[in-house]
Amino acid sequence: MKHSLMLAIIFLACITARGATLRLIQTIPLEGVEGRIDHMAVDINGQRLFIAALGNNSLEVIDLRAGQRIRTISELREPQGVAYVPEANQIYVACGGDGVVKVYDAKSFDLVTTLRDLDDADNARYDSVAKCVYVGYGSGALAIIDTMTAKHIGDIRLAGHPESFQLEQKGNRIFVNVPTAKHVAVVNREKRGVIATWPLKSATANFPMALDEANRRLFVGCRRPAALVILDSDSGKDIAAPAIGGDTDDVFYDAARRRIYLSCGEGFIDNIGVGDYKLIEKIPTAAGTRTSLFVPELNRLYLAVPHRGNQPAEVRVYEMDHP
Repeated sequence: MKHSLMLAIIFLACITARGATLRLIQTIPLEGVEGRIDHMAVDINGQRLFIAALGNNSLEVIDLRAGQRIRTISELREPQGVAYVPEANQIYVACGGDGVVKVYDAKSFDLVTTLRDLDDADNARYDSVAKCVYVGYGSGALAIIDTMTAKHIGDIRLAGHPESFQLEQKGNRIFVNVPTAKHVAVVNREKRGVIATWPLKSATANFPMALDEANRRLFVGCRRPAALVILDSDSGKDIAAPAIGGDTDDVFYDAARRRIYLSCGEGFIDNIGVGDYKLIEKIPTAAGTRTSLFVPELNRLYLAVPHRGNQPAEVRVYEMDHP
């Protein structure tokens, strides 16, 4: 504890001396929210943030313009992943506790439908081209949900339970972290099947992931040991593996600034430069702050802070410096 406190003081002094690259500009209280907070999604046009409050069994809705919570959807069972579908103005919430995906109208917040038999439903991603939501679930699959009908129309089988996965915007591949298999699976969306697996050599427990599609780089956050594994997204070849903070659960690539942001549960945001992959800045946060959402359109990073001891549950809002 003393060592962590000393590190925090040192890093805060460094930030003050040279100017922070991420600046805390706001905190949004989540009063009454208990337990672990999982992943988030955003409605950019409506300026709303959707938070899967796993330990609280709720979905929290934040008005970003007002900087306050405007809605709580309760009685969910361990919500883990959330995806927003702007064309339908609907929210997809993947719940691991009862293996369902609940679809809500994002205006009225009424329940539209419930998709069942998706054991340990986890991460969710919206494919705006194919008009579908992918949800990782079970002992190894991505469910394909047609957002035009809100129906489960198929699966892509994997070697183990999927954690974070990323979709190409100009290609047809999905990169999937499969930590139990200690590899990254490469999926062809059209064939709905795995076309390659890339074993991880320098670190395992690969949970979060980000993609730099333009420069053909895949960023894989690992926990054993704590490292960011950088892969060539064409060949799977190892490029680098710099050390990072422990217990990371989200990683994002900032294309405008050529940076990588990692939220680490040991209590830091790591900011790593692309090219030399060296640490630019280590921002002290709070214990358990392992999930976040970077929204380049808003120039913001939203960090989920759980209630622990005297630290209340809240969302911390960081603004990036000018590129």
